[in-house]
Amino acid sequence: MEENTKKLENEKIGKLLMELSLPAIAAMLIQALYNFVDTIYIARGVGTLGIAGVSVAFPIQMIIMAFGGMIGIGGGTLISRSLGAKDVKRAEKALGNIFSTIFVLSISLTILGTIFLDPILILFGATPDILSYSEDYMSVILYGAMFFSIAMAGHNVMRAEGNAKYAMISMIIPGILNIILDPIFIFGLNMGVKGAAVATVLSQFVGVVYIGYYFFSGKSSLKFHTKNFILDRHIMSETLAVGSSAFVRQVAGSLLAIVLNNLLGTYGSSLHIAIFGVINRLFMFFFMPMFGIAQGFLPIAGYNYGAKRFDRVKEVLKRAAIAAIIWSTVSFVLVQLFPSFLLSIFSTDPSLINEGITALRIDAMFIWIVGFQVVGSSLFQAIGRAGPALLLSISRQILIFIPMVFVMSHFFGLMGIWYTFPISDVLSVLLTLFFVIREIKILNSLQKKQIQIIYKRNEIEESYMPEDKHEYQPQEK
Repeated sequence: MEENTKKLENEKIGKLLMELSLPAIAAMLIQALYNFVDTIYIARGVGTLGIAGVSVAFPIQMIIMAFGGMIGIGGGTLISRSLGAKDVKRAEKALGNIFSTIFVLSISLTILGTIFLDPILILFGATPDILSYSEDYMSVILYGAMFFSIAMAGHNVMRAEGNAKYAMISMIIPGILNIILDPIFIFGLNMGVKGAAVATVLSQFVGVVYIGYYFFSGKSSLKFHTKNFILDRHIMSETLAVGSSAFVRQVAGSLLAIVLNNLLGTYGSSLHIAIFGVINRLFMFFFMPMFGIAQGFLPIAGYNYGAKRFDRVKEVLKRAAIAAIIWSTVSFVLVQLFPSFLLSIFSTDPSLINEGITALRIDAMFIWIVGFQVVGSSLFQAIGRAGPALLLSISRQILIFIPMVFVMSHFFGLMGIWYTFPISDVLSVLLTLFFVIREIKILNSLQKKQIQIIYKRNEIEESYMPEDKHEYQPQEK
């Protein structure tokens, strides 16, 4: 497995990014596909109110996964940088801390979520006609909190080692299994929305079993040691500081869903909550490849930053940004040309399709520039810059979108809500561009200093070399 970490420092950037990103993209597309299929089955088996109910519950599920992502990404970038600095002991300490933290957090989330389920669902925008559907779904999902969290953390640790293939498999297994189990529980066992949740939890459990196999069968270059499960203040502070940006981004999405569900219920109806739920699933499918590129980018940038190979950090940033922008542009074209077809995949309700076309086209108006924002903000996670990473993670959804959507909905009603999406995209990309340009200047400066250090070291070594290398050779007898 050491071969994987050596690749992070020596392999050609283009080839390496492809090797790490393609498995992540494939896995995330499978995950997005299962969300697609989940929504389609619910639409066919339960109806529009079922979609709306799950749309309200889904952000809570994402918060649970966000805790796993926070620990996994924060700890994963720490592992990458430690391996780059050849500090395996610190990397293994981070590994133990990751999983002990996940265990405590997931148990706490299950207990608190079960006790306060109804108030939480109402807070997230569940109206009286969809509350029962949200309860059926979320009451089951909460018992799988540990599986979701372990899966999120495990994927990121695998990628941090440079082993994207196993990370891909660990995501594909539950994704495909979920697609198979959904119709069995929803239609075969007539469990409706609750059946979709049971299928999801069982699928994640199988994924966690595979993650356990990866770590305990010698596939990982890192080893578990009992002493490393004891939390280390320095390890955890760095993990949480860097991972908080990923956590806030995910939670911001859930907070945004709370605001949107409530505003859509005020200025629209349950139909518009369902429309947002479908658009959200569509965007998830379009965004997953961008996140896959970012996942491939993280270990490369983190490892080489730790190894002081700043030229490689800049190169992988450029290539990842270009790839993400190409995909986001393709997504934009598909949405603008085929909105009716995309919406009809999820539902046959003519009201949802007709009203959703305008909303979808407006929401995706500037999606073609979002690819840069995804990769640009990931740069700061990779190199351990917690402050900019956190700011860029909350910029679009919390700092820009939420205040603006209140203003826009007040003056323009339902249309104001939809137009908030493209405005927020433009402003958040401009902010990311500012920070990335500033960071590139810093990397250039660090690279220059590194070259000077190497040059001086060579001068010193040459000064100790004899003028005539034959002068000190033993004479023949």
